[in-house]
Amino acid sequence: MITLPHGQPIRVVGDVHGDARGFAHAAATDRFVVQLGDLTDGGPDAAGVLRQMFALIDAGRGLFLLGNHDHKLARALAGRPVRMLPELAATLAQLDRPLADRAAAEIASAPAWIVRRRSVFVHGGFHTAMLHEPPPAAPLTARPEGPLARALFGEPTGTTLADGLPERSLRWVDRVPAGLTVYCGHDRRSRDGRPYVQTGAAGGRAVFLDTGAGKGGHLSWIDLPAP
Repeated sequence: MITLPHGQPIRVVGDVHGDARGFAHAAATDRFVVQLGDLTDGGPDAAGVLRQMFALIDAGRGLFLLGNHDHKLARALAGRPVRMLPELAATLAQLDRPLADRAAAEIASAPAWIVRRRSVFVHGGFHTAMLHEPPPAAPLTARPEGPLARALFGEPTGTTLADGLPERSLRWVDRVPAGLTVYCGHDRRSRDGRPYVQTGAAGGRAVFLDTGAGKGGHLSWIDLPAP
């Protein structure tokens, strides 16, 4: 199971979506970088983002969590049927064979969630099983289920919005235990350009770090001290 470096402060970075310029600023730190998934699709330089992320991994300075766009990219690279939206097609067009092979390998080993003391780092949403179960490998042949589906997709309601995107509920925030903070991306909930914070009924809270990078907004991150 992948863990974070002991005693080292970290920088938690939200969804990048191909914003290589923003990610370069986020990665310019001596902190360990935890990127919350969705590296590609949307912005102009998905290949540049992947190269920056892999350089952090090679230097032992960072990791990324598995997001739904990363999982979809891996499926596409493996020749699995996917819904080929323009942003994914643009990402694939930027990848030469060595970068595509590296992306497939890194996505296959990316954790779906990490727990560090009173913090959970995950792309889409929290499930109580994450507190006592290691993240499983994400299948490329079937849609993820259970806690893995929550990690990648949050909590869809089954309704499709006018823009074609699935409606997602934040009911899972009410199940975050008191004293626990979930750092996540996936849902762009911010109304003021800053990460959105919601406290749940059980006393825990969620910090949403997707502020629209690569999709008309900007990249956000938050620095956390060493435990």
